[in-house]
Amino acid sequence: MGRTHALTGWCAGLAVAPVVGAGTVHQAVVFAATTAGFALLPDLDHPGARASRLLGWFTGAISWFLRRVSAAVYALTKGPRDEKVTGKHRHLSHTVLFAVGLGFLTSWGTTEGGPWAVFGVVVLGLLLAEGALGDWLLPVSGAAVGWWVWTAPPDKAAQLAEISGWLGIAVAVGCFVHCLGDALTESGCPFLFPVPIAGETWYEIRPPKALRFRTGKKVENRLIFPVFAVAAVVLIPGVWEYLFTTAQGLLTPDGTQTAVQ
Repeated sequence: MGRTHALTGWCAGLAVAPVVGAGTVHQAVVFAATTAGFALLPDLDHPGARASRLLGWFTGAISWFLRRVSAAVYALTKGPRDEKVTGKHRHLSHTVLFAVGLGFLTSWGTTEGGPWAVFGVVVLGLLLAEGALGDWLLPVSGAAVGWWVWTAPPDKAAQLAEISGWLGIAVAVGCFVHCLGDALTESGCPFLFPVPIAGETWYEIRPPKALRFRTGKKVENRLIFPVFAVAAVVLIPGVWEYLFTTAQGLLTPDGTQTAVQ
């Protein structure tokens, strides 16, 4: 489900960017790329996930540590009706609490660290997204960087510094979108921890059975992914306006045609 997480994260980033003030195309693209990548980060609690294998032993060690912390928190907080599981996967990193905490940490780090910290977060987001969507994203990202250099205002460092605080929101949104996606699957997701529901501290939120889907199966591959692939293009600033104007021009007769009629 990695590529779907990344794609939904991209769409969410483009939708949220104007709300937080990332109004230019450059800022919106940086914001959405970060959201897309960090929509994969919660799966760092699984040793086989792309996020865990991204930087070899380094991300592998972080994954190991996160699983141990998640298991410890689960053991300390689980209620009598919670499942008898280890609490390593789809637990601590799949919660709103984790998303908000990581978002605040990112916001603080990029604000204090300046443009280089912003650059690091954005590159990490791109690497995570590339791992899910495929190697084709590398030349596309390279073209996007070239486009940035060619069209952005002269002071590009100031542009990066301007979005530093917003990246915390991008990271939090990405993690939260991941939780929402997992909540639609058969297993559900306990993203409202530590709110007690039905006697469980780690209650798996999920819709009625008829609305759930299995990861990697037909519903995801033939319906969900294609829909969000279209949305991923349409939500880019200026694309919807261009499509609307073009369609209006094709459907509305010009002055000459109107006069003949």
